[in-house]
Amino acid sequence: MNSKELQERYAAGERYFCAIDLVQANLSGINLSGANLSRADLSGANLSRADLSGAKLRCAKLERANLTDAKLHRANLGRGKLAGAKLSRADLRAANLKGADLAEVDWKDAELWGTVMPDGRVVSSSTQDLAS
Repeated sequence: MNSKELQERYAAGERYFCAIDLVQANLSGINLSGANLSRADLSGANLSRADLSGAKLRCAKLERANLTDAKLHRANLGRGKLAGAKLSRADLRAANLKGADLAEVDWKDAELWGTVMPDGRVVSSSTQDLAS
C-alpha cells in the first residue's frame, strides 16, 4: 500500500490498517484519526502535522519518524518503537506510551499532560521534566 491508497481507503471509511508498510512515506498533514495502525512500519515516515488523534499505534515502528506538530491526543502508542523520532510541538495529551522505546526522542515543546509514559507514570503537567 502507498500513501495515496491509504488516504483513499481512509476517506472511504476504512480504519483497519494493521501491519502496513509505509517506511519513509510522506504522510505530512494526513488525517488518520481513529485508525488502527497497530504493528505498522512507519519508520522514517514524514507524519508532520498529521492527525492521529485516538489512533491505535500499538507496537508500531516509528523510529526516526517526523511527528512534528502531529495530533496524537489519546493515541495508543504502547510498546511502540519511537527511537529517534521527532515529537516537537506534538499533542500527546492523554496518549499511552507504556512500554514504548523513546530513546533519543525530540520532545521540544510537546504537550504531555496526562500522557502515560513507558514506565507507567502519568505526566501531571506539560512542563514536567522527562528525565525524572
